[in-house]
Amino acid sequence: MAKVAIVGCGAMGSVYAALMASAGHAVHAVTAWPDHAAAMAAHGLRVEGASGDRTVRLASAATGTEGIGPCDLVIVATKAFDVAAAARASLPLVGPDTVVQTIQNGLGSPEIAAEILGAERIAVGVVGGFGASLRAPGHIHHNGMEMIRFGALAGLPRPALEASAAIWESAGFAVSLFDDIGRMVWEKLIMNVTFSGTSVVTGLTIGGIMADPNAWRVAEGCAREAVAVAGAIGVRMQIGDPIAHIRTLGGKIPHAKPSMLLDHEAGRRGEVEAINGSIPRLGRARGVPTPVNETVVAIVKAREAGFPA
Repeated sequence: MAKVAIVGCGAMGSVYAALMASAGHAVHAVTAWPDHAAAMAAHGLRVEGASGDRTVRLASAATGTEGIGPCDLVIVATKAFDVAAAARASLPLVGPDTVVQTIQNGLGSPEIAAEILGAERIAVGVVGGFGASLRAPGHIHHNGMEMIRFGALAGLPRPALEASAAIWESAGFAVSLFDDIGRMVWEKLIMNVTFSGTSVVTGLTIGGIMADPNAWRVAEGCAREAVAVAGAIGVRMQIGDPIAHIRTLGGKIPHAKPSMLLDHEAGRRGEVEAINGSIPRLGRARGVPTPVNETVVAIVKAREAGFPA
């Protein structure tokens, strides 16, 4: 049994927590949502969907990391803009052999965590195809769990990376380990770039975007720009036709709303800068035009103008 802390135990993190706790691990959930923490502590965590329907008791559920102590595995599953704060809060959870997995959409989060916690303990995580959402405090639903990938950022020993992955595998997740983390991250990033900003602009689910010719024109434009930028910086993805790949994966969770749309509907700002915004930033430096992503970012920011920072 491993001792695991999930810092940022929202919809996605709660799926990880429930399945790991169900497998017998001691899971400590840390969430920014006080009502979610209170419900988990009082009644357990219910997760339903692709993994079945279960209610599990966690080792603890709270809004802070106090009293947890060093863990075998720390999963930082916050939004990209909260990674620095989450990493600082995770310092008391880190012992000599602790592995820290950062799992965020977009680019840049592992490097931020490494500055605070040390690159030698960081595993970069990429997950996808979950379509997770909060049904009620203490109650999560998810549509699938297609992709779980990890790779060492810099200096994490291979046995430590494998041991951290084994915790996920024991909980029923199918994990792939990568040496080329650029390829690993970008094969997921193009999915996020395709659907995240587009969903906020249109209000459509993943399947709705693919079915509507006008929405898909925007989404495909975002995707093609991302693929062009990846090529310009030397990333070599191994997914065949990237647009066909995106549509295949999207077709597995047609009813899912991207997390950025769920955040928007809840009046919370999303990760548009880390996702769609990363494409213009990198494109400008390499002379790759990215007008579709630039437009999507501008529209999303305009729609979020009144949201809390």
